Amino acid sequence: MDLALLRTFVTVHRAGSFTRAAALLGLSQPAVTSQIRTLERQLGRPLFLRQARGVTPTSIGDELAHKAAPHLDALVEITETGLDDDSSLRTLHLAGPPEFTAERALPALTELTGEDGQGFALRASFGTAEETLEGLSAGHHDLAISTAQPRGALLTATALCDEEHVLVAAPRWSEQLGTGQPDCGPEPALDKVPVVEVHESLPFVSRYWASVFDSHPAAPGTVIVPDLRAVLACAVAGAGLAVLPRYLCAAALERGDVVALHEPAVPPLRTYFLVVRTGTLAMPHIARAHDWLLRSSADWC
Repeated sequence: MDLALLRTFVTVHRAGSFTRAAALLGLSQPAVTSQIRTLERQLGRPLFLRQARGVTPTSIGDELAHKAAPHLDALVEITETGLDDDSSLRTLHLAGPPEFTAERALPALTELTGEDGQGFALRASFGTAEETLEGLSAGHHDLAISTAQPRGALLTATALCDEEHVLVAAPRWSEQLGTGQPDCGPEPALDKVPVVEVHESLPFVSRYWASVFDSHPAAPGTVIVPDLRAVLACAVAGAGLAVLPRYLCAAALERGDVVALHEPAVPPLRTYFLVVRTGTLAMPHIARAHDWLLRSSADWC
């Protein structure tokens, strides 16, 4: 069987469409379509169901992808790395949310990059859970950190750690509320405080309100900035309340730059997953990084 056909097939399977696969491979869409048809004729079975938007693999297509993809990835790794000793340093491509990746994952992994004989080069990119999982499926990344657990057998996810969310604001807001621990729910006091968030939909504040108060926040976002570290800086400056991971605001809480406006008996949690393409843990550098992050995460909770 032609390896070029298998490579095209795996790329289509990961991308979910001929058009996106063609862009990833640097081929025309007709060329990709022709190669898939050739492979289907050789196998005597359909590999994809054509739909209005993209393609869906058949059961035979899924089975072939899960068997072939890890071996093709290994071959690509060999060609990228080379066979001589001088080019044995492999590159790990990591993707994840900017704050957690920068504050947790990268400091842990950089401990491995300089080790003689067993280290690896490291390349990181940031994105949403959807973006990182899509990039991982398409082969752009080796390892992804995601707050969404992927479905299907193409990707394998392992729970990494949980982060606790804390409702915080600058001390002056607590003073204006008259108490640091409002026990009767968010109305009316907390709903009068401006909100600092990462998106107009208020994902962190809305999740906190639903989990702790069983309601929806009434105040709109006053400051919207797409980075939790910037959200913390705005909260410290007095822009309003924010819901932040405890690991990110622990130092600010200890210094008194912000205070907790509420301490629920059961704080809201969010789980991070460590995700790889199924079968790629056979590659030593990916397996080593995966294992190291799992061990390091014991100190993060």
